[in-house]
Amino acid sequence: MIHQDSYKQHISGQFNAELEAVKNHLLEMGGKVEQQIARAVESLLKRDSGEAMQVIAGDQEVNDMEVRIDEECSRILARRQPAASDLRLVIAIAKVTTDLERIGDEATKIARQAIKLSEEGKSPSSYVEARHIASHVASMLRKALDAFARLDVDMAVEVVVQDAEVDSEYGTALRSLVTFMMEDPRTISPVLNEMWALRSLERIGDHGSNIAEQVIYLVKGMDVRHIEPAQLQAQMKSSND
Repeated sequence: MIHQDSYKQHISGQFNAELEAVKNHLLEMGGKVEQQIARAVESLLKRDSGEAMQVIAGDQEVNDMEVRIDEECSRILARRQPAASDLRLVIAIAKVTTDLERIGDEATKIARQAIKLSEEGKSPSSYVEARHIASHVASMLRKALDAFARLDVDMAVEVVVQDAEVDSEYGTALRSLVTFMMEDPRTISPVLNEMWALRSLERIGDHGSNIAEQVIYLVKGMDVRHIEPAQLQAQMKSSND
């Protein structure tokens, strides 16, 4: 006969294994999405339609990962009825999964703009803005996923603050691209394609920030989605004192 205490330990251990598994699946999805972004940006900068087509084809794998993780979360909620921090973890994973799927969608949009640029010709900007913002948002996503894996609130706050910087860079880039179009109307079509790609990169930054906010929610139990970065930093500092 199994002793009651050992039974509880077995169930708890099994539950922990399920939580760890779904968390690992989330980080695996994050790695795939990071790869999608890198390849999409590469296809844009090189106007490589072949690479772009592979990014578009790879989006289905991201979608499949989302469905699998959603199913795992639903099973855990139904069977385990988690409470407190365990419940926060499952909710955070479900929300981060949605953001990762949407980042995958944005990578696909960038790839589609790369195909158009391969047909219409290079943007006069030489993609300086796209290269810079792409590097910034890729770094944000990497930090957001690392913060989630390590439950690192300080790193998560850093990502949220960086999103405001990306927004500013995006505005500057748009003004620069408008100047190109005004100087030479023949550049309007490729420049517009680059603008749409930049818009997707800016959205990736937003989703990276969302992921970081879920880390803060997970660790601190605080919803910081509508708090200004400076206020967030002050709030985190006071909570750590």
